[in-house]
Amino acid sequence: MGIITVKRIAALIEEAPSWALVALTMPQDGLREAARHEVASHVYHALYAPLSEGSEQLNLPY
Repeated sequence: MGIITVKRIAALIEEAPSWALVALTMPQDGLREAARHEVASHVYHALYAPLSEGSEQLNLPY
């Protein structure tokens, strides 16, 4: 996990699944809600994913 910046969040949104990015503009409420959830989930997991084994960086305590 690195430093959270606007630039990093913008890049993560751009990397979100294409269907979710397109669906954010759809008129159907259910589809927009699913798209918001997918994009938010993608950004959250990219920012807070556990470090891989063997990494030299220590995990922060909860």
